[in-house]
Amino acid sequence: MLDDSLLDTPEALARADRRGLLRGAAEAGARVRTAVRHADEAGVSQLRPEGRPRAILIAGPGAAAACVADLIATLAGGACPVTRLQPTGVAPAAGALRWSLPGWAGPVDLLLIATPDGTEPGLELLAEQAYRRGCSVTSVAPAGTPLHETVGAKHGLAVPMAKSLYAEYEEGAAAGPDALWALLTPLLALLDRAGLVEAAPDTLQKIADRLDSTAERCGPAIATYSNPAKTLAAELAESLPLIWTEGPPAGPVGRRFAAMLAEIAGRAALAGELPEALPAHGALLTGDLAAGGDPDDFFRDRVDEAQALRARVVLLRDRPTGGLSAAPAARELALGHDVAISELMPHEDAQDSQQSEGSQQSEGSDLEHLAELIAVTDFAAVYLALASGGSS
Repeated sequence: MLDDSLLDTPEALARADRRGLLRGAAEAGARVRTAVRHADEAGVSQLRPEGRPRAILIAGPGAAAACVADLIATLAGGACPVTRLQPTGVAPAAGALRWSLPGWAGPVDLLLIATPDGTEPGLELLAEQAYRRGCSVTSVAPAGTPLHETVGAKHGLAVPMAKSLYAEYEEGAAAGPDALWALLTPLLALLDRAGLVEAAPDTLQKIADRLDSTAERCGPAIATYSNPAKTLAAELAESLPLIWTEGPPAGPVGRRFAAMLAEIAGRAALAGELPEALPAHGALLTGDLAAGGDPDDFFRDRVDEAQALRARVVLLRDRPTGGLSAAPAARELALGHDVAISELMPHEDAQDSQQSEGSQQSEGSDLEHLAELIAVTDFAAVYLALASGGSS
């Protein structure tokens, strides 16, 4: 059960947040700025690539690295194929995971390694394999770790991962919401130099500013009624979130939100992109998860019964491709089955209620919109974990 009173009690939230997840979410903007500085000091801004790579290969453990690969595939996939190298092994421990290059990888390909740990022998072996094949290699890992030293020694580009402002790296801190930005930012700067992503230094500064302003709107001191993250967390209590996304940048955000709900809040969720999410999840709106799915006596005493799990649609929206929006069809399908719906979009879009559906144009780049949606959903996942006792 969700403790609603805890959401509006900052002191209680701080006591419940033993892993520092709220602080991590609030630090995202600062981590971007620190990561930009580390990338510049590592020489990223001085790079003069000769052409684009044939393919980008991305490796790393955990949800943060998986999201890095998803985001880069969305942002750069139109200009260059992007492939995530899936780890194998008998356990998810750092010493047990292994990665390998595909047979076709060679001198015209780029390997990106992103990890908040840096002690994985499998990633060291991967970097050495890539060096023998002639691949260009860039890593983002904590300074002084074996991987950071290996990549630097093998004529690769080793960028130190930006640390938290308030704590040395520990397992919990490294897995916090802000780890994504510490890993992603240097790689965005690198891909900007390669002409694959528009992420110039001023763009990265705007991303940091957007993360800071979103953290102010979603912070623990802001009451639930005016806090989009707390509102979303409260709406998702006792529900199965069906996360439907619209617009290319929103797709990775929805998948990250589902992963964060599972990893830190212990909640199942399903993510899909519109319009294909409608037929894919449509049966869930008509079965036992629907609002009207209880066939028993409506007037029976339910005091001692656990609250039934119900589906709830979460619509994450950015500018739809070609100006054609499936949001009206999504609302019609959900509300037609008495399924509640929550909507989230970049702040300027949400304020602009005068424009017609599908033609909204907000200020800021796709990266800024993506950063804002990630920040709000990260905060929501943390609040849901804390208020339901799911964080330890």
